[in-house]
Amino acid sequence: MEFWIVQSLNGIAFGMLLFLLAAGLSLVFGLMRIVNLTHGSFYLLGAYIGFTVIGRTGSFLLAVVVVPLAIAALGLVMHRFLLRRFQGAELSQVLLTFGALFIFADFSLWYWGGYSHVLSKPAFLAGSLTIGTIVFPAYRIFVIVTGVIIALLFWLILERTRLGSMVRAGVDDEEMVRGLGINTPRLFTAVFALGAFLAALSGIIGGPLVGAYPGADFEVLLLALVVVIIGGLGSIGGAFVGSLLVGLIDTFGRALVPELAMFTIFAPMAIILALRPRGLFGRIG
Repeated sequence: MEFWIVQSLNGIAFGMLLFLLAAGLSLVFGLMRIVNLTHGSFYLLGAYIGFTVIGRTGSFLLAVVVVPLAIAALGLVMHRFLLRRFQGAELSQVLLTFGALFIFADFSLWYWGGYSHVLSKPAFLAGSLTIGTIVFPAYRIFVIVTGVIIALLFWLILERTRLGSMVRAGVDDEEMVRGLGINTPRLFTAVFALGAFLAALSGIIGGPLVGAYPGADFEVLLLALVVVIIGGLGSIGGAFVGSLLVGLIDTFGRALVPELAMFTIFAPMAIILALRPRGLFGRIG
């Protein structure tokens, strides 16, 4: 019983990391129809820069606050001066973001080297919590709580604010939003920057668990794409459920049948694509 509880908590913690990564990507896909392949780069840059900031200042909190804002500014500049020029040209956008992914990967390799770097945990989260016979790292509990809080904030913003109404309307019918006089280019840029912010935040929060290393950008991008496909484009609820499913499946797959770990991830995605191509909560056709 203890094994199942611990592995379930591990899966939920990993799922919350995936949610932070996939939520912004889902909105970018759903609203702008952009396959943003630099999303994994924003994650890796967030982890690497967070590692540097923590190493030089000793403050995990400072890294959590400053680094995602810096990566969001990078995403804003990238969309405003590069991607906006190719609005509606999906192939050009894919090629541009794919090229940017390699540029960021080479820069990271040049500056931080080819070694794996593990971010330091805050001192007050370095211990473990004991409940009966179950011992579980406090930091993983922090990851779970952080993911749930951000999911709730996301839901409140999307469902209870004017900005959220515009985003949801843009996901459902972009042409209608433009017809109502809403500045869609500005809205697109804001959503793209928000996606970059969340990707960098997931990089910092996930850094003490999975580290930062060359190739992590490709790995997390692949997992984020699986989450988005399962959950559905443009749906935060879908991203949340999809992240939990992928996190639990990956965790139990690696624990029970490690030789089939990749199969256990992609098999559910293939089944959902066959039965419901828009995903579990897809909002666009």
